Amino acid sequence: MTTLAKKKLVSSALLLFPLLLAAHGVSSGDQEILNNGGLLSYIYVGAKHMVTGYDHLLFLAGVIFYLQDFKDIVRFITVFTIGHSITLIGATYLGIQANEHLIDAVIALSVLYKGFENLGGFEKYLKNKSPNLLLMVFIFGLIHGFGLSTRLQSFEVGTSQFLSKIISFNVGVELGQILALIPIVFIITKWKSKKSYGAFYKAANFYLVIAGIGLFIYQIYGYFYGH
Repeated sequence: MTTLAKKKLVSSALLLFPLLLAAHGVSSGDQEILNNGGLLSYIYVGAKHMVTGYDHLLFLAGVIFYLQDFKDIVRFITVFTIGHSITLIGATYLGIQANEHLIDAVIALSVLYKGFENLGGFEKYLKNKSPNLLLMVFIFGLIHGFGLSTRLQSFEVGTSQFLSKIISFNVGVELGQILALIPIVFIITKWKSKKSYGAFYKAANFYLVIAGIGLFIYQIYGYFYGH
């Protein structure tokens, strides 16, 4: 990728950050939906949160870049889903909380990690093979699920049908994940047959690195100065 292309990519990323950051939060409108709806409202809000969960989707896009066929994609996404379901349901039900900025900072690092790995960073700069991807996807799934749990716990959920509400939110997350991944998988798999795929691959994963660094800095700033 040329220097000019990199500059354009970084500029585009900087322009997108405010929009992305604004989309990934808890709104009073969502609380109103949960207050007035039943379990279906938790499915809806969970799906909405995942579709706008750019950090989760950036990580998954990085995973998909690394994989070769549809079976692998299903296998890795299933492992990620199991991981984030464990911590989303478990942490919320048990009331285990953590600062959302710190959790999101670690999620940002997972985006950086995937872009770095896809660009051959471990072999090129660290002179080592990258860790087992399936294991790392599961570990990052646990972390992403904890992040989703902090979002759910920021709502007023009440005590009635508590576990059912958590599970409904998780179901919504899974549905939202599927809806968001369909175009991502389609674009990446279709582009693999194009001559420009090599440049696209490098540019997209370079963006993942930049996005991960930017999101990490943003969350650390929010932790120290956002209170």
